[in-house]
Amino acid sequence: MNGNDFTILSDTVENGVRHITARPSSLVCSVQIDFDLADGKIRNLQYTRGCNGNLKAIGRLLEGMPAAQAAATLDGVDCKERGTSCTDQLSRILRAVGV
Repeated sequence: MNGNDFTILSDTVENGVRHITARPSSLVCSVQIDFDLADGKIRNLQYTRGCNGNLKAIGRLLEGMPAAQAAATLDGVDCKERGTSCTDQLSRILRAVGV
C-alpha cells in the first residue's frame, strides 16, 4: 500500500497483533517506522534513523496510546518547513491503515 509520500512495506497479523513496517517520505530523516497495533493501541514503536533521542521518546510517550488519538495528536507536525515530519508521517501511516 502506498500513501502519497510513504510506502507500507508490510502489514501482518500474528496472534491478534498487527505489525506494520513503513518507509516514510524521503523529506524526513527516518527511513523506516515499525510498530504494532494491539487492541487499537500502539505498541513497540521504533524509528530507524532520524533524531534518535527524540524518536525514542516519542515511542515511549505513545506506548499504549490509542492509535486514533496518536494520529490526531501528531497530524500536521512540521519539521524545518518540509510540510511533514517523522511524527506526521506516523500519523499519515496510521490513517492509511485505518485507525
